Amino acid sequence: MTYTVDFHTVSTVGLESSPVATALAGLRANEARYFKNKYDHDFTVEPASDAKEAVDWVHRILMEERDIVIASRPLEATSFQVEDIRMAYVFYESGLSINVMYTITDAGKRAVGFKLSDGMEVPEELASRFKFARQKSKLAGTIRGSFFVIKNEY
Repeated sequence: MTYTVDFHTVSTVGLESSPVATALAGLRANEARYFKNKYDHDFTVEPASDAKEAVDWVHRILMEERDIVIASRPLEATSFQVEDIRMAYVFYESGLSINVMYTITDAGKRAVGFKLSDGMEVPEELASRFKFARQKSKLAGTIRGSFFVIKNEY
């Protein structure tokens, strides 16, 4: 079932099994607000089991670029295109959110972003590899984030 994320009324729909469900819902709503304001795009998600193509794409990039396997179970995912940017998001039970920004033009920006929900620990598979900067959000509290640039073609 597809769910359109409402950033006016934050809901934990689809994220209930996460120990930081409220913070993860705020993080998801924060992303929805960004895409609505910047691109007039309605941010929709679906259960990860129904968005296998998006989850597999994100996991493939993580494995091939940095040999990273995420230990937490994916709960929801989405993929879409805004302008010439292909986007994919996966939201994990631990409270982790991973997004891939992949500009379709050859000289464009391509990166993987990690965001940690307020109250979660840095996942072991990321802790020794990345430093996380803090950012305040009205919807998500304190978000810790990091990223890496994608070098190969996907």
